[in-house]
Amino acid sequence: MSSSWETIQVGQSEMGIYLGMPQGTGPFPAVVVAQAAGGVDEFIQTIVDRLAGEGYAAVAPDLYHRTTVEIEKATGKTRRQLLDDTEIVADIDATVSFLQNHASVYGQRIGVTGFCMGGRVVWLAAVSNPNFKACVPFYGGFIMDSWGAATQSPFELSKNINCPMMFHFGEVDKNPSLDDMARYDEELTRLGKPHEFYVYSGADHRFLDHTFTAYQKEASELSWARTLDFFAANLKA
Repeated sequence: MSSSWETIQVGQSEMGIYLGMPQGTGPFPAVVVAQAAGGVDEFIQTIVDRLAGEGYAAVAPDLYHRTTVEIEKATGKTRRQLLDDTEIVADIDATVSFLQNHASVYGQRIGVTGFCMGGRVVWLAAVSNPNFKACVPFYGGFIMDSWGAATQSPFELSKNINCPMMFHFGEVDKNPSLDDMARYDEELTRLGKPHEFYVYSGADHRFLDHTFTAYQKEASELSWARTLDFFAANLKA
């Protein structure tokens, strides 16, 4: 596989994307990887590389591309707090368009996964872009909150999901909690949306992140194996 940083246009702004490509010419199915609060860091780049090694064109958009240190200082907000759902949707849409127009990508077979904040982005992506064929949030919190100028939360827009979902939860995580999981399950069941929820015993938030203290090897390996099977069934079959 090979990896590189590319730049794509989102409205009047340029956005960096970290792209991983399998060996060969394709076309390959693709997966969008939504960053955690730390950005497109070592962990997210590792996920992109691992997916590329499994035969997917994988891409992680830098959702912080509109933010500078000066803006953060002037507003007193972190770059995460400056995110706006309407802008995130634009970033995801531009990333999907990039993949659909890539010569080595099978544009009808695109999935999305994400971690922590990125797990929330996965839900938002699934309710706002109809091109996804599978979505896999890992411990996504704040799904019932709207960010920025948005008037509805990703959860409130759940009726728009049109792909199967696999969601991974840590048993002792507080956000999302098991109570949150129950609400998500109830709503998706009510709406008739296909979904699989998994809880990992003793696992906390960020259990898959090998760079973080909460990393749990057993939960990480099992959830990743399930994710690869899920993507294979929905994107490769």
